[in-house]
Amino acid sequence: MTEKTPQIVVTVAAPVEAVWQALREKEKIRHWHGWEYEGTSGGLDEEIDLIYFTRAVEDGTTLTLGDGDRFVVEPVEGGSRITLTRAPHGANPEWEAYYDDITEGWTTFLHQLGFALEQHPSEVRRTLFYSGTGALSPITELGISPGPAGSSYELDLIGEQAKGQVWYTSEHQIGLTVDAWGNGLLVLSHIPPGDVKPDGATMAVLTLYGDVDREALDARWTTWWRSRYPEELNLEG
Repeated sequence: MTEKTPQIVVTVAAPVEAVWQALREKEKIRHWHGWEYEGTSGGLDEEIDLIYFTRAVEDGTTLTLGDGDRFVVEPVEGGSRITLTRAPHGANPEWEAYYDDITEGWTTFLHQLGFALEQHPSEVRRTLFYSGTGALSPITELGISPGPAGSSYELDLIGEQAKGQVWYTSEHQIGLTVDAWGNGLLVLSHIPPGDVKPDGATMAVLTLYGDVDREALDARWTTWWRSRYPEELNLEG
């Protein structure tokens, strides 16, 4: 594990005021943070309260979370820049084993924030989430050849013809817009097995808009996913 404190920087074609609202209004946070789920502690709504409002401190357009992660929103030409500086290693011993997983999660979430503001600023999303372990990359398994952000693609995506654009790429992730999902978003993440993650870590987040048949989509993806990733990624603290 690297000792350098990671920074995640995303530029959004939206004014600072809109980005700040997306970080400070619960209903807007639901449009981009994480994915839908229900849990004994309240699911996504409880998670939003815990992360963004319990012990979170505002200072202008800087937001410091209770665990030490810090957002800074500032204007740039054409929109806003969001810089998320992770808390130092060891700041939260309970979650230290998942430090790199959380960094990857924040990478996904900030790009989902940018996508929501730029493409669907007032629309309610629906989501599907899958996770697993192992050496197989879903990017490779799905036949995706990542191009630069903004480049077009077209492929068979688990039984449906999909086309759109590359929204972003990072060291371990790719985000693709999917026209057939109401101009939705597919995020795939894969960390191969290694010293830090002996079992590897793989995730997919599907963001849907409009009248997409979520149940049928989930059935196809669940069958495909479980045949390759039978062991779910453990994200429990």
